Amino acid sequence: MALTQKDGFSSKFGVIAAAAGSAVGLGNIWRFPYITGENGGGAFLLLYIFFVIVIGVPVMMSEFVIGRRSESNALGSFRKLAPGTSWWLIGLMGIIAAFVILSFYSTVSGWTLEYVFQSINQGFEGKSMDQLNSDFETFTSGSFRPLLWQMIFMALTAVVVLGGIQKGIEKATKILMPILLVLIIAVCVRSVTLPGASEGLKFLFEPHFEKLNFKSVLMALGQAAFSLSIGMGALITYGSYINKDTPLLSTSIQVAAADTLLAILSGVMIFPALFALGVGNTGGPGLVFVTLPAIFQSMPGGTFFAVAFFLLVSVAALTSTISVLEVVVAYLKQEFNISRLKATMIGTISISILGVFCTLSFGPLKDNTIFGKTVFDLMNYLSANVFLTFGALFIVIFTGWILGKSNFVDELNKSGKVNPVVTKVLFIIIRYIAPVAIGAIAIGTFFIEGLT
Repeated sequence: MALTQKDGFSSKFGVIAAAAGSAVGLGNIWRFPYITGENGGGAFLLLYIFFVIVIGVPVMMSEFVIGRRSESNALGSFRKLAPGTSWWLIGLMGIIAAFVILSFYSTVSGWTLEYVFQSINQGFEGKSMDQLNSDFETFTSGSFRPLLWQMIFMALTAVVVLGGIQKGIEKATKILMPILLVLIIAVCVRSVTLPGASEGLKFLFEPHFEKLNFKSVLMALGQAAFSLSIGMGALITYGSYINKDTPLLSTSIQVAAADTLLAILSGVMIFPALFALGVGNTGGPGLVFVTLPAIFQSMPGGTFFAVAFFLLVSVAALTSTISVLEVVVAYLKQEFNISRLKATMIGTISISILGVFCTLSFGPLKDNTIFGKTVFDLMNYLSANVFLTFGALFIVIFTGWILGKSNFVDELNKSGKVNPVVTKVLFIIIRYIAPVAIGAIAIGTFFIEGLT
């Protein structure tokens, strides 16, 4: 089903806001700063930026090209561009990935709303780290409140997606992304002005090349590739909504730059505060929901900055969840020829049902495991180690070897001729280098603990 122009993004900024919003998520806030500090600081950062430019941008362009050339959803794109073949299974993998990711991501996203509420009500005041940790464990192991916030977050996501592309996703991300930037800068300013904050900046930016090893190289490569939302059909879906006069090369570069900037700002926001108050380096949910609340309640003006921080975390989560839900909605809408309302309702309800099991994995269902993992952990593992990795791998193989150079270059040139040398280099990366790099990530995730 071809899309009319009114179904797509109305401006280049709309594309950048939506795609960058998809890329900027909770991982930027609790994972990127941590692995940067642990793996050489500035040395890891330089490596990460190199991989974003060399691997991340070309792979992102592959998805945009597939989506815009086919003007279809993740599954329909492959069926349209390679009719009579089994390549549509890669699109199906992307849709399944989106379904699985949103089921557990909505659990954590719901936690952010609980902590916005707690911040407003000064729920952290006067509590020690141990008390905050106990509060977090009590909350996540419960049933009613975690499920309530998860359903509210899914409802917010559905409302945005229900509005369509221009009036829903584009309009929302044009508002949310500037808000996110303002909030993160405000918290950064407060963080770097704390006494002793310079040690945190030193830890983040001072290059320690001696800390780099094969694992850290693969971590930088994996973070660069998957922080841009590749491999799950979101960029293919968004690509199908991009007008032909929007330059894909510069758009991809600007999306990658926005994602990288916000990831770096997350480090600037977090590390000075950690070191100023003698907490040291940490990462994961404990950083966001235990360590930082402890820091906020011990600093002047902490309530304001706690509210600002958890609002920005919620916004970052929302800009990601709407892109993931849209993958499923676009598939249902186009392949089954149903209205956006029906597709959104079906997608939201079915994902929420699986999401309930993910949320309860921290409480009533924590002892119910599959292959030794809770439902939450299994969904997380499958998405990171199987769906995203192999989805991205097959996408670049498809672009380089099935779609071919002529179609790739033709799509890039729709909005004006791109330098032939640039297109040649890009296609060499997509055909030869990116598959090897992503293949290395795929192998590494199974043999190197903690890579993902």
